[in-house]
Amino acid sequence: MPAKKQRSRFHTESEKEKKARMRSILRALRREFPVPACALVHDDPFQLLVATILSAQCTDERVNMVTPDLFARFGSAEAMAAAPQEDIAEIIRSTGFFQNKSKNLKACCQALVDRHGGAVPATMEELVALPGVGRKTANVVLGNAFGVPGFPVDTHVRRITNLLELTDSENPDVIEQHLCAITPKKDWTDASHLIILHGRKTCIARRPKCGECVIAKHCPSSA
Repeated sequence: MPAKKQRSRFHTESEKEKKARMRSILRALRREFPVPACALVHDDPFQLLVATILSAQCTDERVNMVTPDLFARFGSAEAMAAAPQEDIAEIIRSTGFFQNKSKNLKACCQALVDRHGGAVPATMEELVALPGVGRKTANVVLGNAFGVPGFPVDTHVRRITNLLELTDSENPDVIEQHLCAITPKKDWTDASHLIILHGRKTCIARRPKCGECVIAKHCPSSA
């Protein structure tokens, strides 16, 4: 008879225990990454918004290779809204899904011009109303451009917090709710950066380095 599957720690641990474990996880990650920061190179909220849209299904390194040329050609919402979509698409081709991304960028910039005078808004409600902008992108912009706490859930955050059993969901919006509930609000943005950095350096999807992991003792999935 097969052994009964053990219940996830997410279900057996109290919220108080989850909060304590998250504090310990973040302390350990801060020792390893003392200055967590957004990897997307940007000078202002507009550049960060565009770069984050481009980062979907693409590495930050590739986006950072593309954006200097893009911003040299179309450095404002007004300029990008007026640009031919095919010109935007050609510049961002190497980021993947370039036709859809160029369509979203042009539509997003037109909405910025029409609704916000070309400026990037600083509220979740206004950001997610823009074409091509979901909660993850909005949280990146809020946290890194405006200092408004947000917890972006990318593929690293989704995967690692499931391994840590701090969530039992694959839905980014639900994961965000679970993580925000156990993380001090002031730490939301940094917490996302720290988990992403950990995913890139140690908790690599196909070859996790559990023997080198600074949070292994807090991870039910540690080998």
